[in-house]
Amino acid sequence: MREPVELRRKRILAVVHARGSVKVSTLAEELEVSVVTLRRDVEELSQEGKLRRGHGVVRPVGGSAVPGARGGTAAGSARRVTKARGVPAGESAGDGGAIGLVVPERHSYLYETLHGARTALEEAGMRITLHITPQSAGAERPQVEQALAGGARGLLIAPRWRSAAGEEADYGWLSEVGVPTVLMERRPRPGSALHALDSVCSDHWYGVHLAVDHLVSLGHRRIVLAARDDSPTARSVRAAFAEIAAGRPEVEDWTVVISSSNAGPGEPGSPPQDAPDLAVLLRERRATGAVLHGDEDALMLVQRLAESGVRVPQDCSVVAYDDVVAALGSTPLTAVAPPRGEIGRAAAELLLHRLAHPLGAGGAVRRVQLLPSLEVRGSAQELSGPTE
Repeated sequence: MREPVELRRKRILAVVHARGSVKVSTLAEELEVSVVTLRRDVEELSQEGKLRRGHGVVRPVGGSAVPGARGGTAAGSARRVTKARGVPAGESAGDGGAIGLVVPERHSYLYETLHGARTALEEAGMRITLHITPQSAGAERPQVEQALAGGARGLLIAPRWRSAAGEEADYGWLSEVGVPTVLMERRPRPGSALHALDSVCSDHWYGVHLAVDHLVSLGHRRIVLAARDDSPTARSVRAAFAEIAAGRPEVEDWTVVISSSNAGPGEPGSPPQDAPDLAVLLRERRATGAVLHGDEDALMLVQRLAESGVRVPQDCSVVAYDDVVAALGSTPLTAVAPPRGEIGRAAAELLLHRLAHPLGAGGAVRRVQLLPSLEVRGSAQELSGPTE
């Protein structure tokens, strides 16, 4: 039978007041609960003024030795918040004030987001701990638990979520982390356990709209999307393209294909998927425009088109999606540019706001969207004449 929350918290208070100071990891082990659950309990007890949180440790409030005691002025001080920095009064950034940043390895798109968050947090005087998740299923949870065990009092996280199933598998535990958490460049499924979690994300529907609208304005009526399918951004791009292309009367024909053999939702080491020959596909569908996601795949696809005798932009106009390295090709690619750095900064600022205004104190959940822009370069041009 599951132990009642109030009983578990009384046990926490009893141990802390008996010893004076206890490591979070040690306390979780002794009480036989997960670090995530313990951190949630400690956060609530701290907000109630019943104990103090430190860097990976828990301490009693003042000199009180009675479990459950309020603790007079010390409790009141623990509840006061320094709004400029989002750090409880009496607690410095170096004393339990760390913010955990959790991002996937080898993900240049999200690294720019990370730098935006880092700048905002450092300006606020917050100490940062970076946790890089490997390319394997379920890799985020151990990194989050490590961050919490190390004393992180807030989290900024961008899970890899290669597949929709992997995303759903993380909803339960991530919704119970117990410290203020903001998702970066991720938007959970409506109605899921994470729907009410603070998040900051690019409006990828609008980004795809910019790409399709640009090609349509240049006279292109038959358009292909060659996209990845191994991240929430990729899935959003694919879904948005299908909706937008189907809803534009100017678009006579469209299709969605995978951009490369390793761009599918399978975990690393799984069999590669079949990716079509884009040059052949363009000829078969008489397509004159293409949206390519992401940048590296786009550059490689343009190279392969050239090898097959398809010139960009003379034979096919191309718009890339991501704009991390799109400008560096031999033909600089017109690209949709999500505001990656601004996403990170906005996420950090939202987390600082949440630390100063906990949800239980009347602060509403915020789901922020920032609009991408279109960087016009040399890979798309006006259609010269009707296709055969």
